[in-house]
Amino acid sequence: MADKRLRWQGVVTALLGGAVAGYLAHDLAANARAYCDAGWEAGGKFELAFEMLLLVPGCAVLALLVWLLARRVNPVTGVVAVVLVLSVVIVWYFATQGTLDGYRGDSGLCGPDNVPPWWPAWLPS
Repeated sequence: MADKRLRWQGVVTALLGGAVAGYLAHDLAANARAYCDAGWEAGGKFELAFEMLLLVPGCAVLALLVWLLARRVNPVTGVVAVVLVLSVVIVWYFATQGTLDGYRGDSGLCGPDNVPPWWPAWLPS
């Protein structure tokens, strides 16, 4: 009985963690676009809102699949794998959707690559 409850707790945690990671990826890209004023007009906002409808459940399902595959090795390995995969998704989404290279930003706060100065230089963008 305790094993079944532990399994369900892992499933629910993976789903919720994936959904939160998907929302954080969307929020990070939206903040970068707003800060640099690149892709932040009505069409860009609609694009990000539409992508959020796919990103949040997509990350939740991805986290669940990674959890189900990696927990067989070790529960700690499952958690590490989920966090690693979701971190890669967040950085990838920011690099592809948050920084619109070559898009003319109007804020003057970012360079031509539209990477905000608050983004760490050691992370890809």
